[in-house]
Amino acid sequence: MKPFDEQLVSGSVLRSVWKLSWPLVLLNLVNGMHGFVDHVLVGHFIGGGNNAANAAIGVAWQVFLVVVVFVSSIFHGTNVLIARCAGRQDREALSHVFYSSLLCAGFILFFVMAPAGWFAAPWLLRFVEASPEVTAHALPYLRILFTLGAPLFLIIMFTGAFNASGDPKTPLKLGVLATTLNVLISLVLVPGLGPFPKLGVTGAALGTVIAPMVSVCIAAGLVLRGKMIIQPPRRYTFFPDFRVMAAVVRIGVPTGVQGVLLNIGGVFLIKYIGGLENGAAAQAAYTICYAQLFSLVTWASFGLRAASGTLMGQNIGAGNPARGRAAVRLSAWIGAGWGLAVGLAFWAAPGALLLLFNVTEEPSRAFGLSLLRWLSISGVVLASTLALTGGLQGAGETKSPMYIAFISQIVVLLGICQALQMAGLLTAERVWMAIFIAQASRFVMTWAKFRTEDWAHIRIEIPRSGPDEEALPGEM
Repeated sequence: MKPFDEQLVSGSVLRSVWKLSWPLVLLNLVNGMHGFVDHVLVGHFIGGGNNAANAAIGVAWQVFLVVVVFVSSIFHGTNVLIARCAGRQDREALSHVFYSSLLCAGFILFFVMAPAGWFAAPWLLRFVEASPEVTAHALPYLRILFTLGAPLFLIIMFTGAFNASGDPKTPLKLGVLATTLNVLISLVLVPGLGPFPKLGVTGAALGTVIAPMVSVCIAAGLVLRGKMIIQPPRRYTFFPDFRVMAAVVRIGVPTGVQGVLLNIGGVFLIKYIGGLENGAAAQAAYTICYAQLFSLVTWASFGLRAASGTLMGQNIGAGNPARGRAAVRLSAWIGAGWGLAVGLAFWAAPGALLLLFNVTEEPSRAFGLSLLRWLSISGVVLASTLALTGGLQGAGETKSPMYIAFISQIVVLLGICQALQMAGLLTAERVWMAIFIAQASRFVMTWAKFRTEDWAHIRIEIPRSGPDEEALPGEM
């Protein structure tokens, strides 16, 4: 049975941040690598003008992410409760929360998401105005993600729960395994090596959903054998504890709405870009630069956000919210430094980066060069914002980030694009500018909220399993 990590709630703040954040940042960078490899393979082995196959993966993922972030809101609510229980070293309550959430997630994934996604996929692609050449690749890709994507969600759940309990290294090992398998499957199926046919974009989709299966089985085995902080349930049931799920939903749904708003903004952005002259080329540039190259910033920032949330939650659970705030501030500075370093690379060698994806023809190359210059300064504010957001969410304050997401992504980002479109002035360059303005406004609002004191003292009650039906103390 793995012990709780006392160093996350005591001693040097820098040591706590480093100990938790480096495996999570590396994990997120590793997780993002399979998408990077998929785009490189598709760019080189799948023919077609305007990099339509790359655009197809990007468009499909942007649509699918709306579902991913909402379903994952259950996981976020679970992780907040797990972190607080870990800060108090209450293993029984922590394990009960995880098992109830796992049952609920399984029902949603297999009986709601899979059938609904299969039938909705064509309509979703029409909504974002994907061209026929993009849709031809994107439709099978999106349907595979919806119907067979349960392992992808479950590995997110297991790794998030392990991290929240104070164990970031096991998720890193599981992530490296899943990504390695994903890359190997894509290397075989996308170009069609040996006895396997050339499946192109469909091969990339199959790699994405097949690879996590092994890691999920290993993670479940570790829990069932009592090797983790999270332990098997005292008794197995077919239904979750609805009192626990009420607490999970109350915390997690605002995070889900926040994620949906952010990704709805992305979906509409794809729609605006698709309506431009040379829209397919602009969508390909957006997919390659923002969804892949910029993932060097976003995936690392997601790791810092997860670390900030865990440190904030565990320190609140241990009765020291001030220490949690200090850890979050330090994470934000680290994120800003990382964003600056990546931005310098974008500014110094944009052409070489685009060449990795075989983006050599105009107008795709021109769109990509322009976008990378805007992203070179966007990374600093985004990385800081996500670290601060993680701190707020780790304390259970999930409503403010939801409101901030609505203002920045819907009012600011889409508002600028809509106004320019109505005036006949919308161009790809101005879409890139709107992205930066939205990210900057999100940072300002998040920092203003973080500077207040009330959010770090939110009371959360977690029902205790067992016949006494008591609630765990909720100061936390």
